[in-house]
Amino acid sequence: MSLRTRLIGLLVAAIVAVVVLAAGVTALVIDGPDDGMRARSIAEAMSAVARLVDGSPERARSAGLQLSPPPSSASRDDDTTREIADALRSIGSALPVVAETTGERTRQVAFLVTDTEWARMTLPSGPPSPVRPLASYGLLVILGAMAIAVPIAARILRPVRLMERIIASVRADGTLASIPERGTPEERSIARSFNALSARLSAAYEGRMRFIAAAGHDLRTPMTRLRLRAEFLPEADRAVWLRDLAELDAIADSAIRLVREETDPSSFERVGLDAMLEAIAGELADIGLQASVAGPIDASVEAQPLALKRALRNLVENAARHGGGARVNVEMEAEAVLIVIEDDGPGIPAHLMTRVFEPFFSVDQARQKTAGGAGLGLAIAREIIERQGGRITLANRAGGGLRQEVRLPIAP
Repeated sequence: MSLRTRLIGLLVAAIVAVVVLAAGVTALVIDGPDDGMRARSIAEAMSAVARLVDGSPERARSAGLQLSPPPSSASRDDDTTREIADALRSIGSALPVVAETTGERTRQVAFLVTDTEWARMTLPSGPPSPVRPLASYGLLVILGAMAIAVPIAARILRPVRLMERIIASVRADGTLASIPERGTPEERSIARSFNALSARLSAAYEGRMRFIAAAGHDLRTPMTRLRLRAEFLPEADRAVWLRDLAELDAIADSAIRLVREETDPSSFERVGLDAMLEAIAGELADIGLQASVAGPIDASVEAQPLALKRALRNLVENAARHGGGARVNVEMEAEAVLIVIEDDGPGIPAHLMTRVFEPFFSVDQARQKTAGGAGLGLAIAREIIERQGGRITLANRAGGGLRQEVRLPIAP
């Protein structure tokens, strides 16, 4: 049940509860216990009429009273008869009376005129039962309460819906688009707060990117000096030094280009996955790690090429380094490209599976010291893949090893 529905229900329930309570009190007041005054007034009127008639049928008829035989027991109203008889006794009269019911709310009372004739008087009807009008009134109140509660709930929840839209608009890098500061005071306050938060997040993100770019740039100067000194080394050592320096230079250059790519929204382009995965497998083979890519599939995605390559390389290298070799397969789905990376390693214990994407996390600390790495590969890979609009899942294979799945939207 949505928050809007619950709020409407709460408002309606509160209004209805108040109305029901008021209606109940009103019904008790209107339809409360009889204090005997009505029966006493009827008794006084009958006693006065009986004294005027004084047992004469002619006087009764001339007074407009209807004379008839004794009332039947079928129409007798014993409760009303008892009340009027008690009232007559209270005023000192022993007049025989019988109350009759002649309709839903119509009653008559008969008193003895002669031994065989009874005079009948119509009793004034009591107030109608308040139950039906109060029920109708309550229904109208409920309908009115619902009509009022719906727009009130909508207005109350406008700030909540605004926050939902803001949260849904968070970009892959964690930043927010600028939010117009308009609407109710609460909405303007929320927009200002989120705009301030967005500014701080953007500043932090840009600061991180500048730090990485500066580090990559500053590495170039000492590497240039090391390259000049390597020229004076013996031939056998010089080749090794120059190869290592070339790799460091490539890393520094990659860091700078990666920063430019991540900070440039227009850096997304059509990327062919087959060529990228084959290049990753070749790079890993150069450092002695085994990775194989299944038959070619013409699959392309819209992504930032350097960032995506970094993420996929992290995943494939993990499988090749810790799983005894990586097997990469690309499959086409209805609206996504599925990249499956499998290995035959020990996998990940089930109780640690929820922590694998935490920065600096390692399943086996001893293995991390031996194989190297800081435990950032999976965390970085997930951040990049989600920024490309995809998702990554990990699961242990039934026959042993780990299965990594990456789904990316198909390029239009």
